[in-house]
Amino acid sequence: MKATKIVVAGSGIAGLAAAISLHAAGCEDVTVFESDSDLRSLGLGLNILPNAVRELAELGLLDELLQCAIRTQELAMYNPHGNLVWREDRGLLAGYKWPQISISRSHLVLVLAKEVRRRLGDSAIVTDARLVALVNEPGRTCGIFEDRDGRRRTVEGDVLIGADGIHSAVRAHFYPAEGPPPTNGMTLYRGTAWGDRFLTGRSMAVLGDDRRRLVLYPIDQDETTGQTLINWVAAFPDAQADGAGRPSEDDAARRASVLSQFGAWSPPGVDLAALLDNTPRVQRYPMIDRDPLPRWTFGNVTLLGDAAHAMYPAGSNGATQAVIDARVLAWHLAAHRDADVGEALQAYEDERRPQMTELQRSNRSMGPERVITLAHERAPHGFEDVRDVFSEEELAEISRTYAVTGKFDQDWVNSRPSLSIS
Repeated sequence: MKATKIVVAGSGIAGLAAAISLHAAGCEDVTVFESDSDLRSLGLGLNILPNAVRELAELGLLDELLQCAIRTQELAMYNPHGNLVWREDRGLLAGYKWPQISISRSHLVLVLAKEVRRRLGDSAIVTDARLVALVNEPGRTCGIFEDRDGRRRTVEGDVLIGADGIHSAVRAHFYPAEGPPPTNGMTLYRGTAWGDRFLTGRSMAVLGDDRRRLVLYPIDQDETTGQTLINWVAAFPDAQADGAGRPSEDDAARRASVLSQFGAWSPPGVDLAALLDNTPRVQRYPMIDRDPLPRWTFGNVTLLGDAAHAMYPAGSNGATQAVIDARVLAWHLAAHRDADVGEALQAYEDERRPQMTELQRSNRSMGPERVITLAHERAPHGFEDVRDVFSEEELAEISRTYAVTGKFDQDWVNSRPSLSIS
């Protein structure tokens, strides 16, 4: 690979996946810099769709990931009255060659970081190194990193990748007037708790009306007790959605806030009040995203993951698309090894940015969860038969269109050429 030294800002899923992918594509000199003193390993859940699971499998990571994960096999959407609006098979049951997995973010980060160090050495991940400036000019690309004591180091590279999340310093360097991420006025409450299996035991359940959402899915299972670790997310409008208020709100108050909004909402087999009582820590933060950008790549610097296209948490596409970004970027750097590095980065952007712009916009209308909003608008008091509200074709088309937008429809995932470099 012509780009022999690559600097990655950010050790989240995007940055770690990029380091592994770049090594697999032939780059032996990759260093990941993290601003925190340790890797961010919050244990809340996330979903990885089959298009990204394929990439993780081709990197040799799937078996280890599945040791603490659930193969998701169903998506079921309900209105507040418990009426089933739409269900569909997911992963292997839907005909994909790779599963959809629900997993703790901490486990995913642990596996990715372990693989980075195995491939590139222990020094490939540097913590307590916050990017405070960068130089991007002909013949010179470097990041300037600062530790908690104010000591600075300048790191030269052939490529600098901004994988530093929704508050990206790399992005801010090129878009200094952008400001903080905008909120849509919604607040997210999140937690995990052990509980009994519900529905198939491998189901993702989404409940909602025209504004509120409650999402539940298992991310691990205790083979001894048969219980599952359930990840739950509650979202609703909040006058303090900017996160500035409620400094003294404790976990008990947050549980009460969720119950006051959702009451007896829950999919079959779940006691929401009991699940909340069993949640040791409840996190609260505003629902934010980023506006689509007209450009990701500037010379030998480019953006990746949330730094490039942070989107609302609908449709399981946050971590999924970060993994795809990483693989596509590595593929283009290897495929354009005889060209200028900037040309390779631009080819990556040309492939990914239009897709992600469309997906960001789709997620602002809540992606496939739009069927729940439509169900509430058409039948606010519930229904006896969903066919009185929708045709099956209309519901299926909403799901299919979103899958095509995110490039995770079955035909594409199963048949497209591999991004592995042979």
